[in-house]
Amino acid sequence: MEKMNVKELEKQSIELRKKVITMIYKAQSGHPGGSLSAADFVTALYFREMNVDPANPKWEDRDRFVLSKGHVCPIQYACLAAKGYFDEAVLDTLRKEGSILQGHPDMKKCPGIDISTGSLGQGLACGVGMGIAAKKDKKDYRVFVVVGDGECQEGEIWEAAQTAHKYELDNLIVFVDNNNLQLDGITDVVMPNIHLGKKFEAFGFDMYEIDGHNMKEIVDTLDRIRMTKNGKPKCILANTVKGKGVSYMENECGWHGVAPNEEQYRQAMKELDKQLAAL
Repeated sequence: MEKMNVKELEKQSIELRKKVITMIYKAQSGHPGGSLSAADFVTALYFREMNVDPANPKWEDRDRFVLSKGHVCPIQYACLAAKGYFDEAVLDTLRKEGSILQGHPDMKKCPGIDISTGSLGQGLACGVGMGIAAKKDKKDYRVFVVVGDGECQEGEIWEAAQTAHKYELDNLIVFVDNNNLQLDGITDVVMPNIHLGKKFEAFGFDMYEIDGHNMKEIVDTLDRIRMTKNGKPKCILANTVKGKGVSYMENECGWHGVAPNEEQYRQAMKELDKQLAAL
């Protein structure tokens, strides 16, 4: 599959948002808010940046993807289906008993999942381990990790960041989905992160702050990082909107883990179709 350009990625991200909302609506369970906030940069990773092979999900030299905030797996599942890891009809089985698409990613059930995640704060440590393994094995694959801003309140995040610096993991790229909301409310009210980007810099990361919904900015930043081999791990602080793309979900904490009803679902589809038509 050829790498998509910016315009194609913008269209793909909207199509994937539609799949996210549809599967959560059909399941009447799931986490739409964070899935939508991460949709643009996750789309860029799967359809332009990462070197993966759907026909060989365990390919030894593939890039690794760690969704540390595992509850937003609907956006990853939508990407995997669109890439051909499994039939798109499987999306309708989200969270059903026996489905490969559980409420958090399961590497033993779903092709394309590199690590099972769910307990917040642990995914970055897993990604660091993968990065160290690549260095020791003299492999060129890279490791992409997505963490939430609320998740960055976990101490294990910073232990992992410190380790990434020590082992000079310039093959590690961490996306922070900085949507300013978490399960309990506004992140800076629940537990202020205080200059999150500067924290990663203090832990030895190259830090890039971007608009997480500007596809050109996402792509340009990834292009820049790809050329940088300086012994330093990378952090992309993506400023995003929880629920992005669906007006009544945007910046609403209540849509962290709630499925839309039929009327809300139809409105969401109408809004996303309108966005597609405008491109």
